[in-house]
Amino acid sequence: MSTIDPHHIDEESVSRRLNALRAGVLGANDGIVSVAGLVIGVAAATPNNHGAILAAGVAGLTAGALSMGVGEYVSVSSQSDAEKSQLRREKRWHQVRPDYELEQLVELNMETGMSEATARVAAQEQTAHDPVAIHARMHLGIDPDEVTSPWHAAYASLGAFTLGGLLPLLTILLVPASAQVPATYAAVIVALAITGFVSARWAHSPRGRAVLRNIVGGTLAMAITYGIGSLIGVAV
Repeated sequence: MSTIDPHHIDEESVSRRLNALRAGVLGANDGIVSVAGLVIGVAAATPNNHGAILAAGVAGLTAGALSMGVGEYVSVSSQSDAEKSQLRREKRWHQVRPDYELEQLVELNMETGMSEATARVAAQEQTAHDPVAIHARMHLGIDPDEVTSPWHAAYASLGAFTLGGLLPLLTILLVPASAQVPATYAAVIVALAITGFVSARWAHSPRGRAVLRNIVGGTLAMAITYGIGSLIGVAV
């Protein structure tokens, strides 16, 4: 009978989700708030002008999604390249100075609370198993089996931005003109609460704080863009 704690497995899987989670939540929140702010600002400046709202919303949604996807790809590619370079360097060091690397691993083990004798035995066993992998994890903080994927981050960010941005765009276009702004506000607040709750649940972090942070940030963004749009509409 297995003695593995399923909760422990779940905790270990958290780190594997964080990259896609970060990109996905960032993309969704950015899509919701950016497009909502844009269409609400246009609605305030040009009331009852569905054509202007649609054009601005589609343009903002397309540009924002592509920008998020490309930005995530470039950013994570740089991180991935750096991680792979460090792994290649670590492998070369083990070929040219194995004794030094062994002593370094002994010191790293001792920093975890092991005695020198125990740390040396552990280092010898770890080196015999996979010296590059253990050094990458303990010295560099890199898991060779979990090198960050730029494509995963890019797809998650682009898709999440698109889905997030569609909500305020469709809401403001489908409701009567008199209810456009309040209905969009309400839809955005609900959506931000959901993304905050989901992200906190996946990351096992405080849910109330994440939800409040999303709602406050989104509300401020929409209020500011509505105010600017109103001023421009009056001026025009």
